[in-house]
Amino acid sequence: MDQSTRKLIDKFSPMWTNKQIWEFEQINEELRFDIVYAKPGEYNKQSWKSKLAFTDSEIRDVTVRTFDNLIDGNELWIASKGQDKLDNQHIPYLMAVMADIMIEEEICLNFRLEEGYLAVAIDSNADVIDCKEFFEGFYHLATGFNYDTDTGIPDDETEAEIYLTRLQEEFDEKMKERLGDKYLPGNNDPDTISAK
Repeated sequence: MDQSTRKLIDKFSPMWTNKQIWEFEQINEELRFDIVYAKPGEYNKQSWKSKLAFTDSEIRDVTVRTFDNLIDGNELWIASKGQDKLDNQHIPYLMAVMADIMIEEEICLNFRLEEGYLAVAIDSNADVIDCKEFFEGFYHLATGFNYDTDTGIPDDETEAEIYLTRLQEEFDEKMKERLGDKYLPGNNDPDTISAK
């Protein structure tokens, strides 16, 4: 993970949960962005006149429809609609949404703030450790846990273990249905690995 991405994740941690994303979108029903793709190092004001510019757009829709532009090595530059810059309150929202879009494909991203925009690119240099580190920063997207708030986990250690085991079993069941034999159950006790 590059330094600018790490700094932004650290600055806005804990990153938003899917529930927070949904609530933000409900409160801000007209949430739209100006979005443009540009080759690394080639963004300028003229980029907004290209066919790779999408003004007054919904971020998830445009990213999914135009994903090949990221795959081709372009950077996605995002500004708040009509403002020629990004409102700071939108930064953690956009980072969480972009990570959520990429979770299924396990594609790591680089984020940076430049010229008032959030620039997003696929991290083509990421190895397995980098990707693990990146998605750990967004772990709560899947779990819904926000460690700064009450998670609903019982205080009693035995009850907490039962509760978390049940959650893990439900998650494992869903993943086994989806992935079959490819799925390796998570959160095993260390002795489970060496057990015969």
